[in-house]
Amino acid sequence: MKCIKCGEKAVIHLRQHNTLALCKEDFLAWVPEQTQRFIEKYRMFGRDDRALVAVSGGKDSLSLWDILWRLGYSTTGLYIGLGIDGGIGYSDTSLKMCEKFAAERGLQLQVVDAPAEYGGTIPELSESTHRGRKKPCAVCGLVKRHIMNRAAREGGYDVLVTGHNLDDEASILMANTLNWISGYLLRQWPVLEAGPGGLVRKAKPLCRLYERDMAAYALLRGIEYVYEECPYSHGSKSLFYKEMLNRLEAERPGAKMSFYVAFLEAKEQGLFASSTDPALERLHNCPSCGQPTTAPGGCAFCRMLAKAV
Repeated sequence: MKCIKCGEKAVIHLRQHNTLALCKEDFLAWVPEQTQRFIEKYRMFGRDDRALVAVSGGKDSLSLWDILWRLGYSTTGLYIGLGIDGGIGYSDTSLKMCEKFAAERGLQLQVVDAPAEYGGTIPELSESTHRGRKKPCAVCGLVKRHIMNRAAREGGYDVLVTGHNLDDEASILMANTLNWISGYLLRQWPVLEAGPGGLVRKAKPLCRLYERDMAAYALLRGIEYVYEECPYSHGSKSLFYKEMLNRLEAERPGAKMSFYVAFLEAKEQGLFASSTDPALERLHNCPSCGQPTTAPGGCAFCRMLAKAV
């Protein structure tokens, strides 16, 4: 198979785009071009904005940071140490990958050590609050959201960007649609505007790029990343929905893209147009940490820490 642009041997065939096959050079140019296209289409951020890039050591977040760096954006990485070991030193390995990536490109990496700041690793905080009844995922998400918003807010960044890809967004959309979680459907969009109480602007520049594409990009760019999934991700609902979509995609290439893009177009054409997000209307500052919250009184994060004491 030949590259559709230059005629050289193709290294990847993007089945979701029918005949689009590209050589290494053209593929590594195509991915940033597409990313820039979606940054502009959804008005995520501008050239003069300072972006805080949440990095985990995985292929998507490090590839996103590399893409924004190549595109000339002003970026700083944010790594959150969660103290997850899982017998493979997961968090330590993830940090090393982020540090190596930043050092090779002369980029700044901000590291937040959650166990040092909050007195326990994610598994320990989860055990002390849920007594082993739940996996640590809920506590992990709560801690990461709190730290990311705080870091972006205190650092004066214009936008917080994450490496969510099309597979992530399509699986979230499927879960929210099958369970008809209207509040989440209302808020799902490639960019979330800043809100009252210091809620920072968030953007997902990779939202229309497949996970497979990002794996290929990382490989061809020589980006070292953590291959292992989080030890606690096994059996998660998000992986279940991704597998369902993968089966559909295998039978009908482009199905994930069609599903997600049709949803975005429907919203642009008026879906939920008459609705307002009640969560944003209830936002206020937590009296303990000062972060925005919709919960009455203290935020969920502070209540979680109180239980863990």
